[in-house]
Parts: sequence; C-alpha cells; structure tokens
Amino acid sequence: MKKLIIYICFASIVGHSFAQDSKSIKLNAPDTTRGLPVMKALASRASASKWDTTSLKLQDLSDLLWATDGINRASNGKRTAPSAMNAQDIDVYVFLKSGAYLYDATKNTLNFIAAGDNRSMCAGKQGFASMPPVFCVLISDISKFKISSDSIKLILAAEDAGIVSENISLFCAGVGFSTRPRATMDDKKLSDLLKLKATQHPMLNNPVCYKKD
Repeated sequence: MKKLIIYICFASIVGHSFAQDSKSIKLNAPDTTRGLPVMKALASRASASKWDTTSLKLQDLSDLLWATDGINRASNGKRTAPSAMNAQDIDVYVFLKSGAYLYDATKNTLNFIAAGDNRSMCAGKQGFASMPPVFCVLISDISKFKISSDSIKLILAAEDAGIVSENISLFCAGVGFSTRPRATMDDKKLSDLLKLKATQHPMLNNPVCYKKD
C-alpha cells in the first residue's frame, strides 16, 4: 500500500511538470476543446508589451505548438497552418530557459538541439526587461519550394512564416496568453547555434507567456 501511494504521488508530479534538460520532451496530446470562440479570440487579439516569467506547463506548451503548426489531419500529415505548394517549409524552434529544441509535429515531440539559456538571441539587441519563458522561432527552409527563383522562394517563406505566427497570436488570444510577432533577433548567432543550412532563413519569432497583470 505504501509503495502504491508513493507511485501515485510520483505520477502526479510527473503529470504536472516536465524535465526541460532531457534530450527530448514528449508533448501531450492537444486539448482541442479549450479557448474562446474564434470571433471572441480575434476581438481579444493584441500584441503584448509586458512579459510574465513563469514557465509554461507542459499541457500549455503542447497546445501552443500544435496550434502553431501541428498536424490536424493525420491521414495526410497536413498542418494547422497552410503553406505555399504544401512545402511545409517552416520549422518551429523552441527556446526555453534550459535549451533550444526543434518541434517535431509528426512525433509530437521537442527534439533537443542545444543546451543553455539562449533566449537573448531571440530577443535581439533591444532585449526585454523581463524574459518570456518561451520563444518560438520560425525558420524557413526554402529548398523545400520546388521552383528555381530564390527571390520568389523568400517571398513564399515570408508568407508562410506570417501565417504560422498568426496561429500563435490567435491561440494566445483564445486562451489568455501573451505574445507578439517579431522580426528582431540575432540571425547570425541563431544560425550558428542551430547549425542552420544555407537554405534555412530565420523569419520571425514569437515570445509567449502567461498574461501579466
């Protein structure tokens, strides 16, 4: 009986937290019933200027990433965000206090990329008075567009990044979180840290946090 009680207590703790320093983070299934109706969410949408520093709970992080660019049609692997030519060129890198991760929508997992708190690279030179717990950095791999013109590829990449960023904004408005779309970040340091290819371009980033009073 004593062992059973200890096990239940341990399971309860694990269910309400997650180890950010592990090599990967298995996300929860999304709660697709939460949030405001879409018109009320749009009425509430606003770009934040104040930032809470509290770490996001695992369920909140899981729901955020699924809304950002998760798979909503398992039969064909299509996403919550459309993309030009269905290229699915946008990779979502997630920066937490403990490290940088790459969102794997297929496995619903955050794959470990780099250790350490590198959120300042996302904040850029202007920085933040208080650091949001999460930055979603949207990076386009333009090689996924099967056309020859790099200039057109970059236009399509910007469109796709904007759509994914808007998914973040709409989700945050619907569940009462704070965010804003940003183009400011240290592209060179991010590219070096993430070991990006020449065809991968940082496009936008969204800091995300709980609503600050």
